[in-house]
Amino acid sequence: LSKKVQAIYLWWHKPVIDRELLQSLPNLKVIANSGAGMDHLDMKLVSSFGVKMANAPCAVSSSTADAGMALLLASARRIVEVHHIAVSSSMDYCEADILGVKVSGATLGIIGMGRIGYKIALRARAFEMKILYHNRTQRKAQEEQAVGATYCEKIDSLLQQADFVMVVVSLTPQTRNLIGKRELELMKPTATLINISRGAVVDQEALVMALQAGVIGAAALDVTYPEPLPRDHPLLKLKNVIITPHLGIKTDKATYMITEEAVENILAVLNGLPMPSEVLPI
Repeated sequence: LSKKVQAIYLWWHKPVIDRELLQSLPNLKVIANSGAGMDHLDMKLVSSFGVKMANAPCAVSSSTADAGMALLLASARRIVEVHHIAVSSSMDYCEADILGVKVSGATLGIIGMGRIGYKIALRARAFEMKILYHNRTQRKAQEEQAVGATYCEKIDSLLQQADFVMVVVSLTPQTRNLIGKRELELMKPTATLINISRGAVVDQEALVMALQAGVIGAAALDVTYPEPLPRDHPLLKLKNVIITPHLGIKTDKATYMITEEAVENILAVLNGLPMPSEVLPI
């Protein structure tokens, strides 16, 4: 069937796209990805075979933004920790010193103000948060005003001011270990780091040390590297950490919409039309 295959729909990074596969499919025209991130693809290699690529940014943005806010709120109010207390067989009462962090009025720093980052800002505004953002390019003035966001040209300024830092960038060579020891030390000792992008955007060894030493207050992670973490990894043993298994896009409606968006891109290529969500190699 190799000569009949014109399109591949990737679901959760499968099948693996390598040179051998590309060489075996001489009539392949398009690869459509089930998500926004494209870091699992060697995009230059794919492009060299004349194959177009597409992602699904529209379908995943709302669900991922919801997941980011869920992690922020769960960490701030210590939801996982107090759940275990509430269901414990020895539960008599909740200690008065189990205090969360007030979200309303706090400062949220968003690193990466693309489609998902902007939807996070919309949600944070409803919580009366002060919103800072760092991005490769500044948003239009009317877009900033709509969510009350302030642009930080330098990431350092955002890190120093934010009570919550949410990372929403794509994984590229430039963003790998974007948040490392230096950046963590710039954050407030009470601050929370939330990562809904890719695990490798954060230096995990530096994060473990920062959490253990009280350099920052907490972390909430939907992504790690590897996924899942080894069962003896120190991040799994820290009370001030929440980890979810890359749930950002995993809702019933988002899954359906991802498939629709992928099919739309595939059909566009096969019919010689412009792709709605084409991704070009960097």
